Amino acid sequence: MLSDGTIIALSTPQGIGAIGVIRLSGPLAFEKTALFFTPKGKKIGDQIQPNQTLFGNFIKDSNLIDEVLVTPFKGPHSYTGEDVVEISCHGSPFILQQVISCFLDEGIKPAKPGEFTLRAYLNKKMDLSQAEAVADLIASESAEAHRIAMQQMRGGFSKGMEDLRQQLIQFKALIELELDFSEEEVNFAEKTALEKLLNTLEKEIQTLKNSFSYGNVIKKGVPVAIAGKPNVGKSSLLNALFNEEKAIVSPIAGTTRDTIEDTLIIEGIQYRFIDTAGLRLTEDTIESIGVARAKEKVNQATILLYLYDKSVLAHELSQELTSLYHNNLFILLIQNKIDLDPQGYDQKFCDDINKQLDPKIKVMSLGISTKESDSLIPLKKQLNDIVQSLGNTDGIIINNSRHFHALTEALHSIGNVKKGILSDLPGDLLSIDLKEAIDHVGTITGVIDTDHDILGTIFNQFCIGK
Repeated sequence: MLSDGTIIALSTPQGIGAIGVIRLSGPLAFEKTALFFTPKGKKIGDQIQPNQTLFGNFIKDSNLIDEVLVTPFKGPHSYTGEDVVEISCHGSPFILQQVISCFLDEGIKPAKPGEFTLRAYLNKKMDLSQAEAVADLIASESAEAHRIAMQQMRGGFSKGMEDLRQQLIQFKALIELELDFSEEEVNFAEKTALEKLLNTLEKEIQTLKNSFSYGNVIKKGVPVAIAGKPNVGKSSLLNALFNEEKAIVSPIAGTTRDTIEDTLIIEGIQYRFIDTAGLRLTEDTIESIGVARAKEKVNQATILLYLYDKSVLAHELSQELTSLYHNNLFILLIQNKIDLDPQGYDQKFCDDINKQLDPKIKVMSLGISTKESDSLIPLKKQLNDIVQSLGNTDGIIINNSRHFHALTEALHSIGNVKKGILSDLPGDLLSIDLKEAIDHVGTITGVIDTDHDILGTIFNQFCIGK
């Protein structure tokens, strides 16, 4: 997927804007820019000096296209490690296209998706996990997603992976040293100490794997399904959370026939709220489709906000929650319309429901009134508490399925080594499983040879110009 030579692309979004930035990278970046750019007070063709921003005219065939800023970076001191030029123009699509066309006519090739960052990786300006974090940083829409991407891009995750890999290499070296001195029966690797090291590594990898449930939902937005019987206030809750009329509210049962989704950031965490059709048996064909979709959305959710009012019976509600539950689902049972109940929120009712549920189904509860915005504050806090409980948010967080798979495979290989030690397998067989674990960890940062198909898959997901 890598183009030879010098490449060019628009690095800012398509469309009209105040400015647009065009980026070139490669050995001809300076030379070709000098064909069209005349710095103020200099002649066309004068050599462009790196590490300074120049203001001047962009001219083609004696026609002024725009007044631009040109920032040259001399390799290897650039994003890609090559000679790079960034041209800041006015954001007219016509101007940007004219400037790019000038370079294409000179044989400069259009960049492919992610090619600038791929070159940065190949030129060792960053490792593979840092390169992937660039895409996550661009796509981050919340403070927490930004924090995780920035931590990874700045090498926090890479350092942890390299430390892990070095410990495995050291372990493998001790075993292979024993093989070299097998005739002398010298033991460099004390089995008890090795088992202890493996247990430590296993625990570290498992902790990283466990963080994926948190990192992945933060990256994509935490899916929250709002469900319950008809007319319990599901659409009213959605409208209250967003402080606007996103869903139709009506006393007529079955008003919501399809799911309504939107995202909301609460204390730096992005949530994807999904209002669903009321759960009930119905002969209405359209409504029954909506009920089926509601159950499907609950099955895909991380958090279920189940709304009810005091008209429901405890055993019926417990049966409904049991039918909706799936592994890793957090259920927040919400008594709505507490402003209409003289007794307010009934904690005993929720306690009775919990007693009827399977112990594996953990249900939290609270009371709200969608007409009183202050009553939503505990709900928002509870949502953030649930998300924070998904993983160790103070340590390294992984949010990439490729990394998760590599760690899973490494964990499996370490498990094989532990079994081998217990079975007193010879060192050469243990060494094979250790090499597999080392390779799996190495694929995360790209310290071992990485398949070009994998690189293509990773960088093709980038936007063009990055």
